[in-house]
Amino acid sequence: MRMNLLEECKGAARIGISGHIRPDGDCVGSVLSLQMYLRKCLPAAKVKVFLEKPADIFSEIKGYDEIDSDFPEEEPFDVFFVLDCGADRIGEAEKYFRTAGKRINIDHHIREAGSGDVNCIDPGIGSTCELLYDLMDEDRFDRDIAMALYIGIIHDTGVFQYSNTTPETLRKGAKLIGYGFDFPRLIRETFYLKTYVQAQVMGKTLTESVRFLDDRCIVGLVDRETMETYHVGPKDMDGIVNQLKNIKGVECAVFLYQTGEQEYKVSLRSDEKVNAAQAAACFGGGGHARAAGCTVKGAFRDCVDALICRIAEQLQA
Repeated sequence: MRMNLLEECKGAARIGISGHIRPDGDCVGSVLSLQMYLRKCLPAAKVKVFLEKPADIFSEIKGYDEIDSDFPEEEPFDVFFVLDCGADRIGEAEKYFRTAGKRINIDHHIREAGSGDVNCIDPGIGSTCELLYDLMDEDRFDRDIAMALYIGIIHDTGVFQYSNTTPETLRKGAKLIGYGFDFPRLIRETFYLKTYVQAQVMGKTLTESVRFLDDRCIVGLVDRETMETYHVGPKDMDGIVNQLKNIKGVECAVFLYQTGEQEYKVSLRSDEKVNAAQAAACFGGGGHARAAGCTVKGAFRDCVDALICRIAEQLQA
């Protein structure tokens, strides 16, 4: 369903916003663009963002320095938004969502239903930022709001190269860059640029990757020992799965990094022969048809075997 953002917030004195743990570009862009939009349209309301601290590549977005990553005790919010996920993926911010007077969930991932009292879930849209573009009044846009929306769109569409990019997505992107921000630099610095250590970890992962299913599937791993050796964390893993998928002949890439004892965060990228969201859903995850994720537990080889089995079912269908 479509909604009127300002009508849903009518009369609200305190508005909270959050997104998923391990926030990516679409998550950061959506929560901060919504904060700017609501502050601009509803100047009497107090609007706060609660989110795990995002990577500093997003620090140029207005409001980044105001993100509350400590999750202190708060009085109940009149309205609380969850963006780019369901309430079960917002970590410590869930306590604000549960006690809010009105709970609103806006997302573009494939799910049966939303988590809120009011829901806007549209899997046909390529990013939550693109969905917010449709829900906002363009007459209220400014350079800062446009830049935040643009960053979210480019991150979830792979700079307009993933299959979730539509002609309408490109038209929106064109309008957004018309607000005058340095979009080529933003693309390079937030999507492509890596530190030397990040490049080393990516190189190690590519070198040690293994191909399966007649070389149509590839698996890469960053274990805890590697993360400790290179002093890297989850935020440094961005981009590795895309590089695995870009290897000629690969139809599905699987990337795992260790998050605990016999626990791994999994990212999947695929072409049209494999539905990544369907494979991830088998392990309690989800996402998009071509890009999805989940968490698996168990011995590494057992986890890989289970993932490969699900992918094989689709490749052989």
